[in-house]
Parts: sequence; C-alpha cells; structure tokens
Amino acid sequence: MDPNSICRKTKRLAGKQAELCQNQPEIVHEVAKGAKLGVRECQYQFRFRRWNCTSQNKYFGKILQQDIRETAFVYAITAAGVTHTVTQACSMGELLQCGCEATRSRAPPRPASSSTTTSGEGVKWEWGGCGDDVEFGYEKSKQFMDAKRKKGKSDIRTLIDLHNNEAGRLAVRNYMRTECKCHGLSGSCTLRTCWKKMPHFREVGDRLLESFNGASKVMGGNDGKTLIPVGQNIKPPDKQDLIYSAESPDFCSPNRKTGSLGTRGRMCNSTAMDVSGCDLLCCERGYRDETVVFEENCLCRFHWCCVVQCKKCSVRKELSLCH
Repeated sequence: MDPNSICRKTKRLAGKQAELCQNQPEIVHEVAKGAKLGVRECQYQFRFRRWNCTSQNKYFGKILQQDIRETAFVYAITAAGVTHTVTQACSMGELLQCGCEATRSRAPPRPASSSTTTSGEGVKWEWGGCGDDVEFGYEKSKQFMDAKRKKGKSDIRTLIDLHNNEAGRLAVRNYMRTECKCHGLSGSCTLRTCWKKMPHFREVGDRLLESFNGASKVMGGNDGKTLIPVGQNIKPPDKQDLIYSAESPDFCSPNRKTGSLGTRGRMCNSTAMDVSGCDLLCCERGYRDETVVFEENCLCRFHWCCVVQCKKCSVRKELSLCH
C-alpha cells in the first residue's frame, strides 16, 4: 500500500480521504505503513492455515470482495495497524499534528487507586511522561478506513466492513496499559510518574485471531440498517466481535474467483493435530517428507571494535510438504 498510489487516486477517493491526501500527506504515509503492518501481522497469524493471508494482489483482492471470516480479519487488522502506526508516529514526534497524550486532558488519579502499599507506606503518583495519544490514531484510522464505501456495495456489506474496522481499532484503544517510572533518593520510590502505552501489535493480532475463531455470522435486518445474528438463541455481536455473512471456501485448491492459492507444496507439521497439521492443511491429500540442506551463520564472535564475524554452517532440516 503505497501512499503515492493512494493519493494519485484522489479524484476517486471519498471526501475525507481526499482531504487527508491534499492537506496531510505525512499522515497518509503513516496510514500506508499501518496497512502494511496489518498485512504482515495477518500473515503471521495465518501462517499455519490453509489461507495464509497471501499478499498477491490478484488473490488478496478477491478475498476483500467477499463477506467471509477472512475478510473480517483483514479489515480489522488493517484498521488496527493504521491506529497503531499513526499513534506511534505521534509519540515519536514524527507528525506536526499530534504528540504525546496531553496529561491535562486526563483526570487526576483518585486517591484510592493512585497509591500503592508495598511496605506499609503509600506511594504517590501522577500522570506524566509521554503517553500514547491513541485517540488521534483512532480518529485518523476512522477517517481514512471508514470513508464512504464504493458504490454498488450492498448495505449489509458496508455495515459489516464498518463493524470490523471498529473492532480492529478497539483492539488497540481498549487495551492500553499503564507504565510507570519511580522517582526518589537512593533508589526509593516516593513518587511514580505514569503514562498510557499501546499494547504490542502482536498482542493486538492475537486478540483479533481469537475474535476470528469466534466470529459471528449475521444477516441484514428488515430495515436494511441493522445486522442480526444467524441462528437461534445467539446473542448479538458486540463492538469487539468480528462478523461475516458468507461461509468461507475450503482454500484447498487454487481458485482465482475465491482468492485461493491452494495448499499444494505448503509446509505442514506431521505430528500436530491442529490447523497446522498435515491432515488438515493438506486437505487429506497426503504429504511427502524432504530433507533440505541450507547454510546459516554460526560460531559468531565479536571483535573489538566493532565487528561480528561468523562462520557458515550447513544445517539439515526435515520438512513435510503437502501433495
């Protein structure tokens, strides 16, 4: 996702996206970085599954045109990636429009919750440091990712996409953690300065994968503006749940129409019983074992100053590959 290619399409972009391209190109650059971060995390999370989040355009684009679980994850992780990257750029001082979270906007700590009793004495603390301004990243992700959808999309598709975008952003915003630094003489901690930090993006990916595994199937309500769960006695999905409306293909064989590359030649785990196991990943077609020899760095030594020299060692590895 190249920022220049995004903004070359300004005439076709919705108003808010075009405004960002024209007035805040540096933010669009972070948006593009965030989208790439999301795709990389998608590839990590799905590396052992039949669909491994391939980024080949002719296949990836087909996935995005469907209403399946995988599409839900891609939209969510991309929106999360944009939120995370823009927020991080703010904290690093790389954007003029934002910076660290303004401590004045945060309510002062309550006495009951702002003291820690470690040795019978209360430790005072206050908001400070450089907190991550996740609200800025959240709003910019919303502004770009939730811009007016392309004409021709059904109402239900738009509602599903917007819901999954929001689920991705909330996987970042709702899980901010508090970090603190102690101040005091001789290593004492008479005062702690605390600030809010985003979760690591791997944690965001792990959380969204859990949502993918428990995603809710929905259909459009009669009013065309609401989504209702499919099935009896199923609670409506909340804002952090992923949703979809169509069943996924099995991704066993190549199919350009569905965006499937198939699993022939994929590495599998011959002893695993989960999604990475050869039975599931190879779609019961069987697998073959191969011995591969490759070189890697070994016996590395540090020489003053400042060079690391390594030897090359041949390593044999047994691989299982799908038929």
